[in-house]
Amino acid sequence: MQKINKNAVLALLSLSSLVFLLFQLAYYRSYLAHKNGAAFSKVRGSQSGQDSTRWHVVRKFLSLISSHNIPVYLIDPLILGLVDKDIEQIRSSSDGPSPECKYFCVPRDFTTFALLDKTWKHEMGLFRTAEKMGFQWLKVLNKDPRLDGMDDLSGTEIPLHYIFKLASHAIHLVVFYERSGNYLWHGPLRLKQHMDRKFVPFRKLHFGRYPGAYEKPELLLVSIDDLKIQIPKNPSSFLEEMTHSRFLECRYREARAFFQLYPDDASVDAVEFRKRAKSLLHLAALTLNNLGVKFWLSSGTCLGWYRQCNVIPYSKDVDLGIFIRDYKADIIPAFQKAGLPLKHKFGKVEDSLELSFQGEDDVKLDIFFFYEEDDHIWNGGTQAKSGKKFKYLFPKFTLCWTEFVELKVHVPCETLQYVEANYGPDWKVPVKMWDWKSSPSNVQYNGVWPVDEWDDVIQIY
Repeated sequence: MQKINKNAVLALLSLSSLVFLLFQLAYYRSYLAHKNGAAFSKVRGSQSGQDSTRWHVVRKFLSLISSHNIPVYLIDPLILGLVDKDIEQIRSSSDGPSPECKYFCVPRDFTTFALLDKTWKHEMGLFRTAEKMGFQWLKVLNKDPRLDGMDDLSGTEIPLHYIFKLASHAIHLVVFYERSGNYLWHGPLRLKQHMDRKFVPFRKLHFGRYPGAYEKPELLLVSIDDLKIQIPKNPSSFLEEMTHSRFLECRYREARAFFQLYPDDASVDAVEFRKRAKSLLHLAALTLNNLGVKFWLSSGTCLGWYRQCNVIPYSKDVDLGIFIRDYKADIIPAFQKAGLPLKHKFGKVEDSLELSFQGEDDVKLDIFFFYEEDDHIWNGGTQAKSGKKFKYLFPKFTLCWTEFVELKVHVPCETLQYVEANYGPDWKVPVKMWDWKSSPSNVQYNGVWPVDEWDDVIQIY
């Protein structure tokens, strides 16, 4: 009997010691969580402590910016991709607690938000509050391209990116600025020499590898994983826009050097032509954008942007390129409705299509359609009086955004190769006498249209 009591006492003591040890471990874990800034109520359904930490950091960041009345919206491609699959459910869901952490607990190193510059105030106050909440922060500045121009190369720096780090997760805050073409722009993330390159894994950032241009998004306030947050109203459209957002600045420094060698034409005729060309380009962009047809600056208009950041005054027309896969039969009637009558139509959809519309005071709008082959891209040309066909070959290229005459437009990302293909290695030298059949470096003779097709492939109005 005594032996049994002794064993029972030992067992009771062992159990008490174990319970006390577990209590100490739980208390220590809670202490560390408080110290690292993750001392919030548990998110139901989170699969591990690491998953929960991401949610905690996002929640704490939202609390930080809310305390300073800074409106941000979510642009993280990974989370928006998940949200987009459930967007109808998220839009219609009540504000009740979520059964699980489905979005903000997914594995990732960053969560990315956007901030509009015009809403940004009292930066240092935010940083002080962030530090009190346990965040480490990094600010990345660079030159403001909006202040660059032919007369002045600005050295003014503006904030482009902020990173707030807490525990094992970081928030990437991308600053968007409104540009004169009525769109939003963000700059590249370039670290200065004194900055800690190990602060976060910068190569994994979704934004900052290059500048980007976006339309102004319509925002939607939703509840995601029990967090109130603004997102683009159409996440799929934003994600699609993101994949084609790369932006190229006009090369003002090189343009200034060009005009030192070849002074700009400031005559009344040149000023008036540029004014009409700008108006025509804006009208063409509006018309094609309304049709959903992607286009880019081509030929002399592209050369003017790349070489001198302006319309070439002796070019006498506006040149655009469109991939033939984007052709729509509505293009001609849409331009006619916009007040631009068709001047000529050469070729056909299957081969060498080209359209020309008459703008104000003899300023033409030429649209060249481009055809893709395995190793090159080409557009065609037709001589009306002889039926001769020509082909202009270009290396393959992708499209980037730029700003030209206060308009957000596409240009070939590989602009130098595009320009050199068309104008040769001496493209920097102005050539006022230009023969479209022989002057281009990339022109090839391409046969003759059959006479019985002339009525269809050579139409002059």
